[in-house]
Amino acid sequence: MTEPTKRPIFRWIHIVFAIPLAGYVYSPFQELPNYAPVVRFIAIPVSLVTGLWMWKGHLVRRLFAKKK
Repeated sequence: MTEPTKRPIFRWIHIVFAIPLAGYVYSPFQELPNYAPVVRFIAIPVSLVTGLWMWKGHLVRRLFAKKK
């Protein structure tokens, strides 16, 4: 898979997993216990990893690249 193909995939994963985060922030206070586990353990970590990968992924790839 090429790098120009990976970026839109990571972008859409990032957007999709940010939707529950927005629901958590803007939902009524009584609804928070319903959203909390999903947001804490799935949505935030996936959003963080995909966001960091889109931002600094080139440095991670360079760090683990094979040296000739």
